Amino acid sequence: MNLLLEGEQTERLLFRKVRPSDFEAWLSFHEDKRSSEFWEGLPTDPKIACQEQFDRIFERYENNLGGMNALISKSTGEFIGLCGLLKQTVDQIEELEIGYSILPNYWKQGYASEAAIKCKNCAKEQSLAKSLISIIHIDNLPSQKVALKNGMYLDKTTTYYNNPVHIFRVLL
Repeated sequence: MNLLLEGEQTERLLFRKVRPSDFEAWLSFHEDKRSSEFWEGLPTDPKIACQEQFDRIFERYENNLGGMNALISKSTGEFIGLCGLLKQTVDQIEELEIGYSILPNYWKQGYASEAAIKCKNCAKEQSLAKSLISIIHIDNLPSQKVALKNGMYLDKTTTYYNNPVHIFRVLL
């Protein structure tokens, strides 16, 4: 089961694997305090936070646990953000998550919804799961709006890595 969307595209975005050379472009995500304002337990040093995230992305690739795809603008070639299907365990239940993060310069332009909907549609076409979730901090309203635009509903509230989260779900 290949959970990466490498080579897929939407109207405005190309999906490809994250490369080590993407580090500098993604670092600005961690340098913007708004990007991590909802999540407890992240390193305060942006370079360390970015390196830990990249390490996890490549670990997921190596262990077939899904992973974030780089989102590249079809019109400019610019790195826009990350989105992908991730194997997760929530409340001792294995789930398939749609994860998404967009660089602050591209917020509120519909990129997260566009990419998340593509992930959902690919998972459905490939019959990867009966449902998909998104794990979203209870205070992260912008990400919750993306989940709702993706046809998800609030399934439950729980704790995930010491953070209070809503689990949004969509049935496939």
